[in-house]
Amino acid sequence: MTDLHPFIAGLPKAELHVHHVGSASPRIVAELAARHPDSKVPTDPEALTDYFTFTDFAHFIDVYLSVVDLVRTPEDVRLLTFEVARDMARQNIRYAELTITPYSSTRRGIDERAFMAAIEDARKAAEAEFGTILRWCFDIPGEAGLASAEETARLATTDGLRPEGLVSFGLGGPEIGVPRPQFKPYFDRARAAGLHSVPHAGETTGPQTVWDAINDLGAERVGHGTSSVQDPALLAHLAEHRIALEVCPTSNIATRAVATLDEHPIRQMVDAGVLVTVNSDDPPMFGTDLNNEYAVAARLLGLDERGVAALAKNAVEASFLDPAGKARIAAEIDTYTDTWLAR
Repeated sequence: MTDLHPFIAGLPKAELHVHHVGSASPRIVAELAARHPDSKVPTDPEALTDYFTFTDFAHFIDVYLSVVDLVRTPEDVRLLTFEVARDMARQNIRYAELTITPYSSTRRGIDERAFMAAIEDARKAAEAEFGTILRWCFDIPGEAGLASAEETARLATTDGLRPEGLVSFGLGGPEIGVPRPQFKPYFDRARAAGLHSVPHAGETTGPQTVWDAINDLGAERVGHGTSSVQDPALLAHLAEHRIALEVCPTSNIATRAVATLDEHPIRQMVDAGVLVTVNSDDPPMFGTDLNNEYAVAARLLGLDERGVAALAKNAVEASFLDPAGKARIAAEIDTYTDTWLAR
């Protein structure tokens, strides 16, 4: 098979499932750890490779939260956000919906208005300098319970506080022991305020969690949804209603949600007609990036350049970018692909 890595590297892309803190490169994590020496996070970027080796999903959550604890000031927030955008631009990511958990920062004492100002300043500076468009998904950290849901909904829907770049409302963290239906009132408020619904579901639990995300939370896209393939009726529903799955292959292996890449259900999703998007989730923590995830997906699906380009256009279609913006990036993908193949 043709080596698709060079093609993928230059391909214009959109990313829909990628976490703010989870996107911090080893250099940035080490810098933040050095700023806050009381943390257990290594200050040596090379030592972070071992630190980011997970035994299971619960261990991943523990490590993830230890990195979250490094973001303690508005300056930390701004640095992290801008540097994530820089890394995205290097991969030719034209548009990204970055999942942010504001509750993790406000409960650590960062002033909510300073937090909003920091992410917005970084967003505007990144678009001006790199051309990468960032939008926000504010998500509830499910492990923190309904208090975190109330706080996240307030921050996401309060006029004068809600940031300009906010487009969606999500739910992350562990699924086991955190039923989706209890969050319905908060998603109702967010949706009434014009935000799109994008909860995680069906990653470490069964397909019923995905049904709950759809029926109770009004999910327009589903984060992961790997267990959807266990329910043919669910796959048919996702396909019929164009409810996209945000698939993150390497993440699913790293957190032990899927045993091996060859067992990953992405092929079954595509074969069922589901709108599948490829994403990196928490890339440095999983030793990956979006370019690598496209290469993995291409291998699992047996794609050539045209197939990879079509996969990239899935993400554009499933995004919450305005129609003109979608058309512009889709045209970029087509032009790039045609030019590449004409060489």
